[in-house]
Amino acid sequence: MAPSEQLRPDLWTTVNERYPGSMIRKSDAVALATLGVPLERARLCFVSSAGVQPIGTLPFDVAHPLGDFSYRTVPSNAVPSDLEIHQLKYPSAGATQDLNVIFPIERLQELVAAGRLGSLTPQFFSFIGYNMDPVRFERDFAERLAAAVHAQEPDVALLAPA
Repeated sequence: MAPSEQLRPDLWTTVNERYPGSMIRKSDAVALATLGVPLERARLCFVSSAGVQPIGTLPFDVAHPLGDFSYRTVPSNAVPSDLEIHQLKYPSAGATQDLNVIFPIERLQELVAAGRLGSLTPQFFSFIGYNMDPVRFERDFAERLAAAVHAQEPDVALLAPA
């Protein structure tokens, strides 16, 4: 595949047909990034819209009609019993039984322990994906989150929608 090709060039058209008026308007290809170091030496930062947070931290505002434009940091060395899901917009029964279904923290830790992945950033990031102000989401929230991820100095960021 050439560097300028997308895996699914018709993706944006499909999304806009299924969700008219959605915030996605993409007419050109997005270049695929290449990893600058071998994966077994790479430092990974995980970012999720699952609404996972450490127990005892300020809950996300799941009742606000426009959504919550904040994120929570999750220590990458945390265990699932230290974390909770604070999200109402998706069924979380399976994730409550095994948090790794939606927030694969133990699987990422295992990849590091097995030498398949170099290391993890000290902090991961989680937010709730329900946000009804796309301009605010892109220009304010996404910029702040990107800066926080960048400050962790990862070689790669793994983004996982809930």
